[in-house]
Amino acid sequence: MASDTKEFGRKDLEQHNGKDQPTVYVGYEGKVYDVSESKLWKTGSHMKRHPSGADLTDELSGAPHGPEVFERVSQVGTLKPERDPMDEGVPDFLLRLFQKIPMLRRHPHPMTVHFPLVFNLVFPFFNVLYVLTGYGPFEKTAFHMLILNVPSMLVGMSTGPLTWWLNYGAKMSANIKVKLSVSCLLLILVLAALVWRVLSPDVLVNMGPAGWAYLALSSSFAVLVGILGWFGAKMTFPH
Repeated sequence: MASDTKEFGRKDLEQHNGKDQPTVYVGYEGKVYDVSESKLWKTGSHMKRHPSGADLTDELSGAPHGPEVFERVSQVGTLKPERDPMDEGVPDFLLRLFQKIPMLRRHPHPMTVHFPLVFNLVFPFFNVLYVLTGYGPFEKTAFHMLILNVPSMLVGMSTGPLTWWLNYGAKMSANIKVKLSVSCLLLILVLAALVWRVLSPDVLVNMGPAGWAYLALSSSFAVLVGILGWFGAKMTFPH
């Protein structure tokens, strides 16, 4: 039950983050709740991911619990309807769609990027297996993974800027710079490897200098994927 009818603006709510003021408030579906007494919010954030002093309506859909947790705390007011600064330039019909299906806002990139990440790891893995065993199907599997990798990378790289625009206001940061530059470099290397393999189908058969160079090129994919994964995780699960 609401203990107060105070109306909070977005900036008002941000002040109750456990740092600027001792109180810890969060918003959900137009209501503001006091979670100051919760041990899970005592640091001003929840599970090192969800910040206090913010509207968590869109965030809750990805949590392992439902809105029933708010029954344990007090409602201290209501949240004034305001347009999120990050939503500037986003068409109203998209915002209405995201309200109905919140996953469409955050999920497209995480869902599609997993495919090229896997292909970029499997490709060098099967090449190494072929070099160690000489078993032909391993090399063919690597080639097939390389072919599938190209369209999957194009899809993953197209959803990246979309997610960046919708959720981060297309604001440049160090993480974004790394992800953009490494992604473009990886795509160039993937295309180079594909052309190389098509023009020289037996590049790994006789392990001369060209074969070792091709193997080194394919192995670099795993390193670049590791860099992308690291900086992507820093954005999703910041310290």
